[in-house]
Amino acid sequence: MDAEHWELRFETYQRKIEEEIDRWTPRATEPPTSLHAAMRHSLEAGGKRLRPILVCACADCFEDSADPLPAAAAIECLHTYTLIHDDLPSMDDSDLRRGHPTCHKIYGEAAAVLAGDALLTLAFEILGRGYDNSPEIAAKTVTELAHASGSRHLVGGQMEDIENEGKRISADTLASINAKKTGALIAVSCAIGGIVGGANPSAIENLRAFGFGLGAAFQVVDDILDSTSSDEELGKTSGRDEANGKITFVTLEGLDAAKARAETLTREALTYLNECEGDTKFLRTLTQHLLSRAK
Repeated sequence: MDAEHWELRFETYQRKIEEEIDRWTPRATEPPTSLHAAMRHSLEAGGKRLRPILVCACADCFEDSADPLPAAAAIECLHTYTLIHDDLPSMDDSDLRRGHPTCHKIYGEAAAVLAGDALLTLAFEILGRGYDNSPEIAAKTVTELAHASGSRHLVGGQMEDIENEGKRISADTLASINAKKTGALIAVSCAIGGIVGGANPSAIENLRAFGFGLGAAFQVVDDILDSTSSDEELGKTSGRDEANGKITFVTLEGLDAAKARAETLTREALTYLNECEGDTKFLRTLTQHLLSRAK
């Protein structure tokens, strides 16, 4: 896909997703105003909207797709909850996120915890209400997102990440943590896109495998950027991995090896798109773009 058409489609997805998020999120003027302001502060700080875009792009691979936007908004609400909680003093203790002060820096730690909790629950409300005319889609997407974000995957990966701070762990252990903490949500974004798109079970699993591969590559690139970029370049606090004693593939294998690993993981992820129906050019271009991103 040529750059102009890819960028136009990317920006169109972003615009529609922003409108959908705004539609579902309580206004900052609605009581309790401090809670809703905190939720909107983190949601409206921007970001790539990678995960909701993956929902839409995967759904668009199939001709008989339902509207992917409620699922996309739900994914971004849940993702933003994880960022709010990751930034807390008891976790990564970060001051910046998406180029803005983190939620707890402005609204306090208690409000930030509650804002994250509220966004987590809002995600499932959106799936239930957004697909109330398609109960099978609602049930499948709720189950998928709950499983991916629970103790066996996303939250469990965060716990293992914290428990291994300052320890010398193996590459296999690190890859497992990354798959749970980062890969699971990216993978479920792709799988939910397939579900909304009306894909068959085999196609959904191919999209899930693509997402896990993409998530693995994304995390390695994120670690590279954390070690080589400034706060201004990243839009968030850089160097937190080293400061918190976290092992990444950069510290484990070195910068050049980490870059090579990201390239290999990207190639492997792309192979799963070979079995997907429809036009996957956008997804392929997006995957290559993420490998060379600067933030």
